[in-house]
Amino acid sequence: MPETLLPSPPENGPADLEPEVLALGRELGSQRFSVRAAKRGAHDRAMALVSSDEQLRAALFRLVDVAPACAGNAELAEHLAAYLDAVEDDGLPVALGSRAADSRAFSRVSGQVAATMVRRMASRFIVGESIADAEPVLRRLWRQGTAVTVDLLGEATVTHAEGQAYADRCDEALRMLALASGRWPERPLLEHDSIGAVPRVNLSVKVTALTPLTRAEAPERAREDAAGHLRRLLRRAQEVDGHLHVDMESMDSRELILDLVLDLLDEPEFRAGPSVGLVLQAYLRDSEEMLDKILARTLAAGRELPLTVRLVKGAYWDHETIEAAQNGWVPPVWTEKAESDRCFERLSRRLLDAYPLVRTAIASHNLRSVAHALAYGRRLGLAPGDLEVQVLRGLGDDLQDAVTAAGLRCRTYCPVGDIVAGMAYLVRRLLENTSNASFLASRASGSDLEELLCRP
Repeated sequence: MPETLLPSPPENGPADLEPEVLALGRELGSQRFSVRAAKRGAHDRAMALVSSDEQLRAALFRLVDVAPACAGNAELAEHLAAYLDAVEDDGLPVALGSRAADSRAFSRVSGQVAATMVRRMASRFIVGESIADAEPVLRRLWRQGTAVTVDLLGEATVTHAEGQAYADRCDEALRMLALASGRWPERPLLEHDSIGAVPRVNLSVKVTALTPLTRAEAPERAREDAAGHLRRLLRRAQEVDGHLHVDMESMDSRELILDLVLDLLDEPEFRAGPSVGLVLQAYLRDSEEMLDKILARTLAAGRELPLTVRLVKGAYWDHETIEAAQNGWVPPVWTEKAESDRCFERLSRRLLDAYPLVRTAIASHNLRSVAHALAYGRRLGLAPGDLEVQVLRGLGDDLQDAVTAAGLRCRTYCPVGDIVAGMAYLVRRLLENTSNASFLASRASGSDLEELLCRP
């Protein structure tokens, strides 16, 4: 491992890297031809059509949000009619949908159609209600050459009992994944890099689901409450030779989570393992300072296994900007997409420069961001398995297929749980899928590949 931290690369990266970025981006962007891709493309176009009208999109999200609480299809149809009536649209589809949902004769059918729609949307993003339900999907992805990380759905807890229940579910998930993955075929690219073995078992956990005490004004109580659960999960991950990845959430809990994980990894018990990961959010203005802290603490800890850093853009932009506006603060996030994209590229280069102190996972559906990281990794002489691309199930499937087809390592983030527990997650994914600024929406609308690969 390096004895000192490497200096930051130039602001815009090597000037002569662009041809390699464009070549890789074109290669990945052209590998999009399959029956599954065609089906996903049709779904993306339908979502793009819905999202073109703000009120119609709001009606869809409200329907998704209320669906689990409805007693039956008739009640769901009543909500559908009310939401569509509120849409200021004279178009035929909205008018017909509203009338059918209001009609005594067709309300039950309308409710059934709406329920089916919600279930299909959920099944695109959520791979099963339990590990047992999800295992066939996880196994199929592995056989196709894609690794997985499992996320047990559930938002912030409000009681200690809920935190205990979530910890129990995570413990059980690690054991079940270990049993299941032991029957999967060998995949050398997914199981090894230049450092050594990469665990098959990979579970993503949320600290805010482990404790109800996450308060920015009193972090010590939450840290103490969550530490016991995390130690237990770290021990289980070590026992089953698995990887535990701790997700990062909103600014309210970021410092708490970061310090908690780094402090635990400083403990002698965990110096030799297990494999552990953190998340770095590029949409935050101070993300480079956070990376400084992560690298310095990781170097000082001297663990036998490298820390994995999952680099993401960030999923709480609306929450952070609204909260900042309400309190008269300067937004902690970049307010322009190009600024966030440039920060992502800077962080990608710094993380790759720090290899093998840390393993880097590029978690993005932005083709330019992925191609840039891959090109820079090649420039450094890293092997194909030394950099991992990560995507979200249901949103990054096409990119997953392209990365895998190119002989590169890809991991898919696979949520597991019932639709009620996953509703907040599902709505966030729908928002991302219908965002006018998203790479996926751009591709669905037929945006030019060269435009998507332009330097931010």
